[in-house]
Amino acid sequence: MLNPKAEVQERKGDVFRLALALLLVTGAMGAFYFYSNQSLLLRVVGLLAVAGVAGALALQTAQGRDVWGFFKEAQIEVRKVVWPTRQETTRMTLIVIAMVIAMAAILWLLDTLLAWLVQWLTGARG
Repeated sequence: MLNPKAEVQERKGDVFRLALALLLVTGAMGAFYFYSNQSLLLRVVGLLAVAGVAGALALQTAQGRDVWGFFKEAQIEVRKVVWPTRQETTRMTLIVIAMVIAMAAILWLLDTLLAWLVQWLTGARG
């Protein structure tokens, strides 16, 4: 059975870690602009390094582990997908193009017919 006090401690630790990660990223972004006279490469490398540390820190929380698990499960599901062959993709693309052209022609004919009918009924022939 889980100890309720341990859960509260873990939640407090998670909140602290997430707040620290957010503070690190915010500080790094502020430093990126504060030191605008420094080399752009150096500022970008520093920003990416701090973002990596903040991300690693955030992954140590319960929410971070949940997010990591979600991405791992998504990766497993993507591996299960059966992708179409090039021939199937080409064939389906041509079918879609043909259907779009056919529907466009049908709608154009319907529009022309209805416009002619309205002009005939109203006597507004141009």
